Amino acid sequence: MTDTVRIAYLTGEYPAVSHTFILREIEALRGHGLEVITASIRRTGPEHHRGPAEKAAAASTFYVLDAARRPGSLARALLTALRRPGVFSRVLRLAWQARRPGPRGALYQLFYLAEALILEGHLRRAGATHLHNHFAQASATVAMLAAELAGLPFSFTLHGPADFLDPVGWRLDEKIRRARFVACISHFCRSQGMIHARPADWPKLVIVHCGVEPERYRRDPAPATGPATARELLFVGRLAAVKGVPLLLEAMARLGAAHPEARLTLIGDGPERARIEAEAARLGLGDRVVFAGYRSQDEVAGALARADLFVLPSFAEGVPVVLMEAMAAGLPVIATRIAGIPELVEDGVSGRVVDPGSAAALTAAIGAVLADPDGAARMGAAGRDRVRAGFDIRAEALRLAALFRDGPAAEDGR
Repeated sequence: MTDTVRIAYLTGEYPAVSHTFILREIEALRGHGLEVITASIRRTGPEHHRGPAEKAAAASTFYVLDAARRPGSLARALLTALRRPGVFSRVLRLAWQARRPGPRGALYQLFYLAEALILEGHLRRAGATHLHNHFAQASATVAMLAAELAGLPFSFTLHGPADFLDPVGWRLDEKIRRARFVACISHFCRSQGMIHARPADWPKLVIVHCGVEPERYRRDPAPATGPATARELLFVGRLAAVKGVPLLLEAMARLGAAHPEARLTLIGDGPERARIEAEAARLGLGDRVVFAGYRSQDEVAGALARADLFVLPSFAEGVPVVLMEAMAAGLPVIATRIAGIPELVEDGVSGRVVDPGSAAALTAAIGAVLADPDGAARMGAAGRDRVRAGFDIRAEALRLAALFRDGPAAEDGR
């Protein structure tokens, strides 16, 4: 390949507060000299644009559905495609073969094809040389079709858990087969992809971690006076059932007698917020739990700097970037033993890893960390070292840049 690499990044929604790692990855790729243009199927609302980086990303991103709503845009895109009947018929066959079962699946595939037609025109005008997509669901279908229309190589990042909820319906096998490479965020993720890929395609599945800029996250110095024990607990994430927040509230209630100084801040929003607020009130936690809503990257970094313990009681995850952020800030962390989390957090060394769904295990782990500030400090230091060594976004972006330029190596070094 030539050194001129212009990567188009596609996601379903960009920028989004729950996907700041994509913004960070793009910035790191640009720092390594790659040109990256951003596209998104849908435009996100202002609640996702809290910081200057997010505002700049929103202003420079091409929004497929916005473009499709302009009068005549879809008709022009279709006419352009029909001038290459061989290519268009090939894409039609691919769209039909990759559809989800049933009439609804066929209808949605027409929508994805229309979006791909719009996106292909943008890719051509922008001079893109490669199309990359995050996640393996609807936007990956659009990316696969648009890349076929444009004659471009495409790739995608495989995350989980949502990517693996219906891998047959989303034709994960076909997407892996047609991709130049697939960036898998963990060994666990790669193994799940291997289930649905032909063995001949396994070398395409390459480990590329999501990552953080470790120096962005620093702890505030300890106060000169006041109790030395940890007391400020922090959760960052969507207030949705998958995150297990009610278990965290139950643990806070159980810990009230032994640790009345403990306070919990919940950063994030979501469909379960009202129910979770009601549960906090029912448990008598009104003065011990703060619902902070959405926050920008810098605001989250500030909250991490002031916290003493980070807790993420999720039922399903990939490898949560927010755990990396907390560890980079030198915080001891408590998370659940699911998916790729044990690849990041070593139980008893950089944090505690507990059984998912167990309020008793979560309560015991929080209580143990609160009762041992020296041990908490050691875990925080070990976590910071772990993130610096294995989850620095600049190193991961360098690996990704090599994949964009040269494709996957014969063997994955990880």
